[in-house]
Amino acid sequence: MLNVKNVNLGKVRSSIRELFEYGKKRKAEIGEENVYDFSLGNPSVPAPPEVKSALEEIIANTDPVALHGYTSAQGDFSVRKAIADYINSRFSTTLSADCLYMTCGAAASLTITLNAILNVGEEVVVLAPFFPEYRVFVENAGGKLVVAECLKDTFRIDFKQIERALSPKTKAVIINSPNNPSGVVYGEEEIERLAKMLEKYSSEHGTEIYIISDEPYRELVFDKSIKVPYIMNYYKRSIVCYSYSKSLSLPGERIGYIAVNNSMGEWEEVYAGICGAGRALGYVCAPNLFQRLVAKVYDKTSDIDVYKSNRDILMSALEEYGYSVVRPDGAFYMFVKALEEDAVRFAERAKRYELLLVAGDDFGASGYVRISYCVSPEMIRRSLPAFKSLAESYK
Repeated sequence: MLNVKNVNLGKVRSSIRELFEYGKKRKAEIGEENVYDFSLGNPSVPAPPEVKSALEEIIANTDPVALHGYTSAQGDFSVRKAIADYINSRFSTTLSADCLYMTCGAAASLTITLNAILNVGEEVVVLAPFFPEYRVFVENAGGKLVVAECLKDTFRIDFKQIERALSPKTKAVIINSPNNPSGVVYGEEEIERLAKMLEKYSSEHGTEIYIISDEPYRELVFDKSIKVPYIMNYYKRSIVCYSYSKSLSLPGERIGYIAVNNSMGEWEEVYAGICGAGRALGYVCAPNLFQRLVAKVYDKTSDIDVYKSNRDILMSALEEYGYSVVRPDGAFYMFVKALEEDAVRFAERAKRYELLLVAGDDFGASGYVRISYCVSPEMIRRSLPAFKSLAESYK
């Protein structure tokens, strides 16, 4: 007898991946230029030039046996130290190399972290809208996902919803800012309030609640005046799951890290749990070459001006056509209110115009669709008549 749960996961792709596969098929039928695929969050700008030069330098000047050999299970010490030093200089933390665990991207970071801290039946609160795979990761670790909806129309944090979601079984709250799928950035006041709420609840109920900050989009903020608060500066029992997939446009290389806040009393136990979970899951020794790379380019970011321009062009046109749009301050997603109550049906109707939009239902926010605008500016412009025709079809 096979593991039925995992067989079913393998048979049914996420709605995002399903739409992406549909798009590939459709492009083969009618031509790529005639399909407007906004399904997948795949960076459309190249990696910074420093990535190529650093890779060339590493390959040319590193012993190939060492370069392609194993590192320590948790990652090369010098790499972890370089990243820890950078975090400390940027956010005034005091992390050491032994607070970091190198991973194969954010998915591995989250999976390892959840397996490290969760016992069977414990609960993880997520803020809706949220990345759908959180449910898979939490349940695979033996936990239960509890959804706290954000405020309607703005998708800011709704503290009444969080208060209702907390229970003596709550082990963690996952935050994701800039947010996938809304692009909303949670402000300092919101993070401070959340931290105080969890501290108060933990004290009153004798529990230990962690904040897991999922940060693949931290660098993708379009207005320099907007600050993305660093959770370790606000909450001691915090863990950061970071990925270079979006900041360096390296999604296929699978490189990121977990950072454990050494301000919490039990941080060494938490780190040991992360090392143990990585071992049990087989997530040891992240790609050696790309560990070495990020140690050289950790402070670089791809040119996000293209994303900002795409956002501005698309948002302006959609609002002109009558759509209601949640303004994204970061990431490269836009959450748009469907023109009918059923967002799944709306997304299906959009396919008539070759628009591939992801219904918000799997993100925990019905009535909306997600648009991934990490695409070429040319495709944005070609798609506008289709968006206009879709809107007119509801009049």
